[in-house]
Amino acid sequence: MKKKKKVNAAILIIGNEILSGRTQDKNIAFLSNWLNVNCGISVLEVRIIPDVEKTIIKNIRLLSKQFDYVFTTGGIGPTHDDITAASIAKAFGLKYGYHREAFKILESYYGKEKFNDGRKKMAKMPTTAKLIYNPSSAAPGFMTKNVLSFPGVPSILNSMIENCKRYLVRGLMVHSRTLNLFTVESNISKQLGMIQKKYKKFVDIGSYPFFRLGKIGVSVVSRSTSKKKLQEVNKELLILIKSKKLKILKI
Repeated sequence: MKKKKKVNAAILIIGNEILSGRTQDKNIAFLSNWLNVNCGISVLEVRIIPDVEKTIIKNIRLLSKQFDYVFTTGGIGPTHDDITAASIAKAFGLKYGYHREAFKILESYYGKEKFNDGRKKMAKMPTTAKLIYNPSSAAPGFMTKNVLSFPGVPSILNSMIENCKRYLVRGLMVHSRTLNLFTVESNISKQLGMIQKKYKKFVDIGSYPFFRLGKIGVSVVSRSTSKKKLQEVNKELLILIKSKKLKILKI
């Protein structure tokens, strides 16, 4: 895996079942964390869209231009509404059909007698795509240009994810520190804004309210690719906490 300073990605969740609420998505958190921790790739945008060809094509074209990588989940199974692979082929003007290696993998896995049309469909994709091997259920994911496509089933996606590393350029890992305080946002907002302005090129600072032990609190989260700058910000935050006589809560 090659290295680059800053690498970003978008996640495109494809599936009517997610939008209807029938299925709860678990892939966003897993992918975002895995990409940052293992590859130094920051997820900057997430979209959830239906199984509609025009919508998939539109989003693939747009996101693939805006981000270094696009990770799609869902719509690459054996049923009639699994149209992600065909839509990606159309988005890039590529030939869609049986991928030779994917076909051989699935035929070997199921055996010729049980290799029915539905299962054969999972070997259909842009014919020049790079495969992402699947140790759980054999049906591979694939990479087309800078778009990596995975199944929507979390356990299967999780088992496959390591197999896409060889296609990715590694970026700098984003480190983070969290300070949980018993206070309200308005009590520290002005000072946080001043610290953020001072370090805006190096560190992102966010404040997130919570309710615990019957009290309102704020989690102050700072993120940066530079450990040094993160330490500098943390020192200033501790000075702020001391001046306000706030307590740090360990969660």
